[in-house]
Amino acid sequence: MFAKVTTACVVGMDGQLIEVEVDLSNGLPQVNLVGLPDSAVRESVERVRSAIRNCGFVFPQERVTVNLAPADVRKEGTSYDLAIALGMLLASGQLPSHSLSDTLLIGELALNGDLRPVPGVLAMVHHARIQGLKRVILPAANLNEALLTDDLLALPLANLKDIRNLEQNETNWYRSGDKPLACERLQEIIEHDGDVLADRPPELENRHKESSDPLSPTGLDYADICGQLHAKRALMIAAAGFHNLLLIGPPGTGKTMLARRLPTILPEMDDAEAMETTKIYSIAGKLSRRSELMRTRPFRSPHHTVSSAGLIGGGAIPRPGEVSLAHHGVLFLDELPEFSRMTLEVLRQPLEDRTVTIGRAKAVFTYPAGFMLVCSMNPCPCGYHGADSLSNPCTCSPAKLLQYRSRISGPLLDRIDLHVEVPRVDFNELTRSAPNLSSKDMKEQVLAAREIQHNRFKGVGIGSNSELSGRLLRMHCRLQPEAEERLRRTFEMLGLSIRAHDRILKIARTIADLEHEPQIAVRHLAEAVQYRNLDKKTV
Repeated sequence: MFAKVTTACVVGMDGQLIEVEVDLSNGLPQVNLVGLPDSAVRESVERVRSAIRNCGFVFPQERVTVNLAPADVRKEGTSYDLAIALGMLLASGQLPSHSLSDTLLIGELALNGDLRPVPGVLAMVHHARIQGLKRVILPAANLNEALLTDDLLALPLANLKDIRNLEQNETNWYRSGDKPLACERLQEIIEHDGDVLADRPPELENRHKESSDPLSPTGLDYADICGQLHAKRALMIAAAGFHNLLLIGPPGTGKTMLARRLPTILPEMDDAEAMETTKIYSIAGKLSRRSELMRTRPFRSPHHTVSSAGLIGGGAIPRPGEVSLAHHGVLFLDELPEFSRMTLEVLRQPLEDRTVTIGRAKAVFTYPAGFMLVCSMNPCPCGYHGADSLSNPCTCSPAKLLQYRSRISGPLLDRIDLHVEVPRVDFNELTRSAPNLSSKDMKEQVLAAREIQHNRFKGVGIGSNSELSGRLLRMHCRLQPEAEERLRRTFEMLGLSIRAHDRILKIARTIADLEHEPQIAVRHLAEAVQYRNLDKKTV
């Protein structure tokens, strides 16, 4: 007897349909699992065996062959359990043969038959819908995530035994566009049997608010930071044009506080950006709110001991790294020189191409990496070079200072648009009663500048000034004669690279946008040049 059902896996950023073929034949009772399964997939045989028996079904006492096709794609993870179990039940005649046609099956089985959530559901379901499937059966905890896909019917299962009621529950499938289920209601489905679906309320408001969500900037505001107007201005420019930024200053001046508040002035993601970012987090298993698309831009801050694979992605079967988790958002590297040189150098390609390409023997995986890089560093190993501090004078020799700064290569610094000094705050700034510049005020200016860029780049495939290059850069960054002469003198005096020259133009374009000026003036260029502090210090 033979049966075939459909499940899916994740390859890179996209889902891929996998056909689970089950054949029962005469012979000694055994299960052969083929199709390049990894150890987690091979172990599914024991999970499936126990789940089938504990849910009142009969495990086939024949020779069972399970093929995961296409056989040249390596299979990993636990999302195949449900499909393998139902394939066996269909092949052994314990379920009607037509009941699971054109249906995607996803889920991990516990030994008692309970269904556990799996990562990557959004990517799998989205691809299945493109391929023409309109139904999915999956764990209840993944239901809200699946409903983010348009034109789809989804049936959440709490336990494998609920599949007996599949025919009776046809009218209780959830449709994409339904109100997301509150987490309490999902818990009811998980804890009880499938009959709870019959009396679902017509509208359920999502109340799933997890404080562990890495995206939430709740409670952070630039008004909390006294002074540092120059740094706030630079951060506003960076946010308006999506420029990379390096904050340089002694310990305790607020570099980390400034960086962590950056998401509060960034615009929310549009639908396409939100879907792409949510899919990345789903694949990585880091989606804390499965009931809605992520709208706040991500903020990732890995420790300086992170490996190259952890930063850009990798592994035997690659998974997204920190640069992809920061896609459409901010990647913050605190204490930049403490990261290993090898780790920092792998950032060069993603910063230019806005994608990460990872090659393996049988496949090449590509992940998006369109992030804003924000870094902080001390001016020297002791941290007090140029701080004019009597209590903490700098003790670093010129050789130590040179060695410290050489941990960051010139090509990487070239790719960071703004180099901004963050000095110690004067005591009077700490005690003054006047209100500080707030995130609300800064965001209003950022949104206005972003709207100008949106209208400027409509139809050309880019979204911000930081993406300008080639013909578009020359077209949109024309200079007044005085400004062009100023840039020529600066280029020659500082010995700038062509990349640094172009980045100055992009920054000047963003500054002009913040002032609603159609053309770049001398003052815009002069301000842009002053944000290249490390270029000045190398002369």
